[in-house]
Amino acid sequence: MASFSSTAVTATLKLHEHSRKYSPSSYPTEKGQSISFQKSQRFTNLDFREELSLTREGTEEVEQSFYFPLLQQCKDECSYSDTQIVHGHAMKTGAHEDVYVMSILVDVYVKCGNMDDARKVFDNLPRRNVVAWTTLIAGYAQNSLPKHGILAFQEMLHAGSYPSAYTLAVVLNACASLYSLKLGDQFHAYIIKYHVEFDTNVGNALCSLYSKCGRLDYALKAFRRIRQKNVVSWTSAVSACGDNGAAVKGLKLFLEMISENIEPNEFTVTSVLSQCCGIQSLEFGTQVRTLCIKFGYESNLHVRNSLLYLYIKNGCIGEAQRLFNGMEDVSLVTWNAMIAGYAQMMELTKDNLSSFEYGSEALKFFSKLNRSGIKPDLYTFSSVLTICSRIMALEQGEQIHAQIMKAGFLSDVIVGTSLLNMYNKCGSIERASKAFLEMSTRTMILWTSMITGFSQHGISQQALRLFGDMRLTRVKPNAVTFVGVLAACSHAGMLNQALNYFEIMQKRYKITPVMDHYEIMVDMFVRSGRLEQALNCIKKMNCAPSESIWSIFIAGCRSHGNLELGFYAAEQLLSLKPKGTETYVLLLNMYHSAGRSEDVSRVRKMMKEETVGKLKDWSWISIKNKVYSFETTDKTHPESSVICKSLEDLLAKAKSLGYEMLESVEKLDEEEGEKTSSPTFYHSEKLAITFGLENLPSSSPVRVVKSTLLCRDSHNFIKYVSTLSGREIILRDSKRLHKFVNGNCSCGNFCGFL
Repeated sequence: MASFSSTAVTATLKLHEHSRKYSPSSYPTEKGQSISFQKSQRFTNLDFREELSLTREGTEEVEQSFYFPLLQQCKDECSYSDTQIVHGHAMKTGAHEDVYVMSILVDVYVKCGNMDDARKVFDNLPRRNVVAWTTLIAGYAQNSLPKHGILAFQEMLHAGSYPSAYTLAVVLNACASLYSLKLGDQFHAYIIKYHVEFDTNVGNALCSLYSKCGRLDYALKAFRRIRQKNVVSWTSAVSACGDNGAAVKGLKLFLEMISENIEPNEFTVTSVLSQCCGIQSLEFGTQVRTLCIKFGYESNLHVRNSLLYLYIKNGCIGEAQRLFNGMEDVSLVTWNAMIAGYAQMMELTKDNLSSFEYGSEALKFFSKLNRSGIKPDLYTFSSVLTICSRIMALEQGEQIHAQIMKAGFLSDVIVGTSLLNMYNKCGSIERASKAFLEMSTRTMILWTSMITGFSQHGISQQALRLFGDMRLTRVKPNAVTFVGVLAACSHAGMLNQALNYFEIMQKRYKITPVMDHYEIMVDMFVRSGRLEQALNCIKKMNCAPSESIWSIFIAGCRSHGNLELGFYAAEQLLSLKPKGTETYVLLLNMYHSAGRSEDVSRVRKMMKEETVGKLKDWSWISIKNKVYSFETTDKTHPESSVICKSLEDLLAKAKSLGYEMLESVEKLDEEEGEKTSSPTFYHSEKLAITFGLENLPSSSPVRVVKSTLLCRDSHNFIKYVSTLSGREIILRDSKRLHKFVNGNCSCGNFCGFL
């Protein structure tokens, strides 16, 4: 860039005296010369294709005006091959000596996207005026070659040609494409020197340049200096606000535009709707929609897509669905918006069953997209894979995997990462590992995803070996990578190795520990019964301990019978005014088991003050795309009696192998304010797993989702069931994945149970 600026600064810049009259599509003629844009008499009754056919054979000299309609047609159709035919004919007949014909030919090659041919024709022009130079510069800018455009502008100056105001606007657009504020400032200095910053085109370009370079204040100053603001000027200023995170200012500017009686175009309202979406202003957006109807823009695809995003962002999925159903033309952007909208609703919902329903709708939209003939893109695949991982839809995920391979997107990092996460969260570490090995390029994110996957499945040694391989390939780990590494050590009970990695992370890689790292370290100390060391670790943290940290510590104190430390930690936790229902249940159980009724009352009072809801324990399982949900002691299921009988049989068999049922888990009755006991034998996950064993093929794993943390009794019971049935049982609770195989669980048998 230094070479550009040094040349530009020393060049002499003068404006053409008729600079404001010219644009790239207008070619001025010299005095006394007249050009007719009518076809010659010989071809009056011939169509475009017939004329092209004749030009292939004709070599006789023709009138200059013969070429104009042909070149215009080539330009309209962006037909490079037809342009070459006309060009060849012009060479044969000697028309290439005509500056006007060849100047138009430069413009046609530019529109066809072939800058090499445009440059060759330009270099052979007998004379070069400002319009020809501007056409070439604009061509480079429009065809993603802004540096070449800057160089062409410098050539223009050295050739002694005077730039017009439009030329300067084009060059500013090239600077904007390069995001070069320094170079743009130099051109701005020229513009001030020659008093054209008030020109509409120049002002619009300056506004766009400063906006793209993150200087909103300068962009708005350039906008205010424009004497004759048009709709493009206003749109540039409004969009600049949106692009620079000043949506409220952008909406105020839009209101000012309306008050000035400037009619917005579809680009203006699209930008405004996007800004309404950004600040979730549904009311303002609804008023803009009314304007869209008034000005006839509601049927515009970009406007409709923006409206769709507005409704989705505000959680109005029903309104978005109605808008989608009423659209005649639907683009991939529209499909992606609807899929992303249902994915967002999954995040907003408070229970896993509703989340599953929204996820299922998103997958239905994906199926409709495939049937529509529109091909999904990387964003689509990434979104649907994430949805599959959320609802444990392994079968659909496998089908999408095959589609990704067929489409050739497997090498994309984002898609590859989503694919690994999908298999990991669905409990299929084998398929995740296979997909990882198939990746042609392995980025830090992919390495991290695979390490985390092995860790979550309790395959600690493999996770640590993979981390070693990652370091050998000189891929630098980040903070998330070390979360996976430390978790692997935690699952294997390797406290000393974890301490070593914790030190390496800070000293060798200069990574400051965050809450996730501390949670794992505290968890490991607690696992091994080193409660004092766990507490010291908490006190030495470089940030305030979280609700989760104290909950882990309290669960450990209860497990190891150190109630004194547990009560201390409980006070620290209560001072944070926690929001999680499970956290309060943990505290209530601890205080009640110790007979501290005053503390029980205090916690219940705090729950009411913080409006903490009742702990709802339920689980669901999906079989053949149908969802079956269960609550604790659920008797409403049509097969309730059969399920309970099967569960009783499993209980008897488990007891014969050594299973002992633990005491009931204590829960809070929100309405009565009393502690009630819930029989662990009929917990929701046990009912769901039993139903799955009865209704799934004997070779199929059982996949269940649970709304709360898994209790100790259920965890022990499911281990025995996995041995008795010889089946993989994969359960995802509110905190982590549990994969039970032959009496063992991937979590390492310590998960902060209630």
